[in-house]
Amino acid sequence: MSETTPVIALHGGAGTILKSNMTPEREAAYHAGLKACLEAGLKILNEGGSALDAATAAVMALEDNPLFNAGRGAVYTTDATHEMDAAVMDGATRACGAITGICGPRHPVLAARAVMERTEHVFLAGEGAKRFCENAGLEMMEPEWFGTQQRLDALKAEMERRRLGLADDGDPARKHGTVGAVALDKHGHIAAATSTGGMTAKTPGRVGDSPVIGAGTWADNKTAAISATGHGEYFIRWAVGHEIDARMRWAGQSLAQAAGDVVQELGELGGSGGLIAIDAKGNIELPFNSPGMYRAWCGADGVIHTGIYGKED
Repeated sequence: MSETTPVIALHGGAGTILKSNMTPEREAAYHAGLKACLEAGLKILNEGGSALDAATAAVMALEDNPLFNAGRGAVYTTDATHEMDAAVMDGATRACGAITGICGPRHPVLAARAVMERTEHVFLAGEGAKRFCENAGLEMMEPEWFGTQQRLDALKAEMERRRLGLADDGDPARKHGTVGAVALDKHGHIAAATSTGGMTAKTPGRVGDSPVIGAGTWADNKTAAISATGHGEYFIRWAVGHEIDARMRWAGQSLAQAAGDVVQELGELGGSGGLIAIDAKGNIELPFNSPGMYRAWCGADGVIHTGIYGKED
């Protein structure tokens, strides 16, 4: 049996900083961060590792980079606290795990994976999830470790905007901060992983699409592995991951058509954002309807690409 050429893609969130507000230094930092995080997953694939291990590794690297809204650098709730969500899914078996509303594990994606591998459950929340993580021996950090001045400033600015009753400036970055990765390994298996700090100044207890299997995270070898980023409420209402799967499975659509159409239709309804998706043939799709989406990918040609804005940054 011939081996499949591995491929991998990741995102660092849609709703990027407007190009007019981006300094050359900050833009370079984003490109470098995206490349380094992709390489963390690609290394595992090139050594013969699994798609699930590769997607997990890429997301762990993103969680450690404070430029992105997951793990260290997670945004704040209105209570000035952190509530993080994550999910993983294995396309070979549909095994999956998810956590929501926790602050403690250095790598929320590992918490989601521990739920998948060490329990009979799929989804754990809040204090019970945190206690599970502690008992599972995951690396735990104090709340201060996750915070950055940039995220605190963003919270203060948003709370002041609300206090003054000013109109929303339409900055999509507040609602779209998520990281994720999808991978195809040499055995032909695909997997997805997603992690997020949520929305700036979100109501405590709010859950977005990232940890919801079938919405922001999905993987099945017969169709696609998907990790979404965007206005999560819309992605939940339209069950985006499963919708793409259904169009491929039952309507016979290609990954490009199914993923592209769903993201376009969401945008027409007010749901801004995007997603990364791959199938078992090695096709990669990165559609988004927002001003940009931090992304990186490496196809069968082995060339690493990074992007922030449109097709030609």
